[in-house]
Amino acid sequence: MDKAQNILFSLFLCFSLVPNLLYISTLYLKPGRRPELDGKDAAEVRAVASIWCSGHGRAFLDGFSIDGKLICECNACYRGHDCSELLPACVVDADNGDPLFLEPFWVQHAANGTIAVPGWHRISHHFNDGLLISNELKTRIRKLHEVTGNAVTKERFIIFWSWCNPTSQCCSAVHALLSSDPSLSRVVASTPHYPEQMEFFNSSGYKFDGDTFLYNNQIDSEGNFIEFVTSPNNPDGQLKKGVLRGPFMKRIHDLAYYWPHYTAIPAPADEDLMIFTLSKLTGHAGSRFGWAIIKDEFVYQRMLTYMLLSTYGVSRETQLRVLKLLNGVLESKGRELFYFEYQTIRNRWKQLSRILSMSKLFSVQELDPLLYCSYYEKLRGPSPAFARLKCEREEDENCNAVLKSVNVTGRNGSLFSAKSRSVHLSLVKGQDDFDLLLERMEMLVSEDKSSKTREQSESIANVSVWNASYHLEGFASEFKERSEGLLDFDSIL
Repeated sequence: MDKAQNILFSLFLCFSLVPNLLYISTLYLKPGRRPELDGKDAAEVRAVASIWCSGHGRAFLDGFSIDGKLICECNACYRGHDCSELLPACVVDADNGDPLFLEPFWVQHAANGTIAVPGWHRISHHFNDGLLISNELKTRIRKLHEVTGNAVTKERFIIFWSWCNPTSQCCSAVHALLSSDPSLSRVVASTPHYPEQMEFFNSSGYKFDGDTFLYNNQIDSEGNFIEFVTSPNNPDGQLKKGVLRGPFMKRIHDLAYYWPHYTAIPAPADEDLMIFTLSKLTGHAGSRFGWAIIKDEFVYQRMLTYMLLSTYGVSRETQLRVLKLLNGVLESKGRELFYFEYQTIRNRWKQLSRILSMSKLFSVQELDPLLYCSYYEKLRGPSPAFARLKCEREEDENCNAVLKSVNVTGRNGSLFSAKSRSVHLSLVKGQDDFDLLLERMEMLVSEDKSSKTREQSESIANVSVWNASYHLEGFASEFKERSEGLLDFDSIL
């Protein structure tokens, strides 16, 4: 009896286990039920990319929708359901440095920048090593600088942060340098610079003390400086070096534009503290991602502490996106991206220069001479992100007002410690913005040429009238003299 019961119990157990095992296998072992994406995300990307916006706008996955259907978000100066309507009198914004000129590149190389983020991706505050920074992303950044040859990273520390703005990033660096030497109480920068950012460094511990060149020869017990060096400089695009010398100063090198599409790379930068940003490299300004390369471990640790207390690191989704982008850039060792960027900016400089050369109404900054670029292995000139426009007519003291007469807004010179006679024009916005900028600048130049032509015509007309009047007066006088018999007619004949 016991034997029979044991057999029945064994059979019951087997039959009860089999359905459960099959159920578990459908959850975890069957290919269709694995925790993987089913293609829906890719289909959504293709669907939004197929929405027709006339080439003057784009639809986005997180964009506006009507009745559940995504709609076009039009570029500035365009309207309509498909962005086909141009607004002739719209204001062209040449102030903003939004790097939308790179959007076509990433449309063409969509696979190199597209990611699908699963719901379980990096939910934790930390990576498995307890840190807030992806080691794989650090490796990619080191490789990028090695390939480009624009910065030394060997035996250096790297830190990431959410690039809220240059000021927050620089505050982190200033805070770290002050911790290493509390006597560093004065912050300086070479003009042109942005005063509203520099003056942010006025606090109880330190203050912004103006132009670097004011203190070039000041090396004394009170001359403890933190010098900001931006190279290539924003906004004039010139390669800069540190000015101050002596044992009582530190430097922060902002190298955001030190990439082959903006300037020649004569040698890798090898400074104590160097700052970079993704937006100037790939154009992804909205990701708000930046990094610093630091030589001194104490300064690195202090910057890390500042980051922990202020933002607690960069979001995992942002780090994943940056990793994907850099992997795409490195596939061709940067050549596809840098070639596109350089050719686009260089061609824009040529087009703008051609229009400006038609008149003496404006001039632009003198660019640095050709330098040997170690990346391209040849001589090349700079192609800055901004054109520094100067109004040359004596009466045009406010150059921005001249541009506003044709509905163009630039960045006033007074905003970066320069004169209002100069204005900066962004050359990195979308193609629509740039085309409209060229159109409006050509209007100003044409008006100036027409004005000069009218003046010349009026001048020629005045001379002709004067000559005619002179001859008429002479003839009248001669006629009068003849009639009065004052002239010898025989001598005239």
